[in-house]
Amino acid sequence: MTATSTTTHEDLPDMPAPTVREFAAGSIGGGLALLLGLLGVLAGTGMIVAGAVSGAAAAKIALIAAGVVAVAGALFAMGGLNMVAPGEARVVQLFGRYRGTIRTDGLRWVNPLTSREKISTRVRNHETAVLKVNDAYGNPIELAAVVVWKVEDTAQALFEVDDFLEFVSTQTEAAVRHIAIEYPYDAHDEGGLSLRGNAEEITEKLAVELHARVEAAGVLIIESRFTHLAYAPEIASAMLQRQQAGAVVAARRLIVDGAVGMVEEAVNRITERDIVELDSERKAAMVSNLLVVLCGDRSAQPVLNTGTLYQ
Repeated sequence: MTATSTTTHEDLPDMPAPTVREFAAGSIGGGLALLLGLLGVLAGTGMIVAGAVSGAAAAKIALIAAGVVAVAGALFAMGGLNMVAPGEARVVQLFGRYRGTIRTDGLRWVNPLTSREKISTRVRNHETAVLKVNDAYGNPIELAAVVVWKVEDTAQALFEVDDFLEFVSTQTEAAVRHIAIEYPYDAHDEGGLSLRGNAEEITEKLAVELHARVEAAGVLIIESRFTHLAYAPEIASAMLQRQQAGAVVAARRLIVDGAVGMVEEAVNRITERDIVELDSERKAAMVSNLLVVLCGDRSAQPVLNTGTLYQ
């Protein structure tokens, strides 16, 4: 894997195109409908009472029948009232056909013959369980992720998938597993993408894949993050030793690079100032001594030379 690797269109799942889209349902303010319904109940009750006290048999029957019909009609009409809370929506169906969605909060009235199903449009969290998969190098790793999402299209959420909550859960796990097998936990190559070293880039790719997977259900992915990432217990000890060895090698490389620069600067200054005339053998001895002092992990032990360099 290289740093230029990107998630192409071919890597994303090919979900079917949605057959239904959300649109606003026809509704009116529930306050007026409630008032009219109560007036209908009162009027019908009044007709029933008037018919009961009426002396004429024909008028009594007519008033009572009309009152019963008025009360029943008013109560039936009031069955179209809906309480819509903020962060909720009502999906309206009439005889099995989608007739729109009510998103306006408050008391609303629609055709009482319709059925209304409540769907939350609030922001939600979904955290996967700790999954055990093999990374791109075949090493077993454990990882988990949290996804922040919400329902954007209520019609697709209700009609395009069987259960949008379970659908989001399953597709999130599938996306996390797919991302895990595409990239290594630690990249061996210089500049390669890895799950541990390039968390931001990997989570962006995870969000893109999640969006492609759940778009058919009318779900919007707001954010996705890894919450757990580690080697599996059976190889964690070996991988820790490898990481420690890599850190030691990197540290030694840095020390050697710095020591070589200091030695070079010391030799150049001695030569420029003509402090001591150094031939090749003297330079080699001084370089050797300086490297031992600078690169050793213990304090250097002085050696007293009672003769000369050549004796």
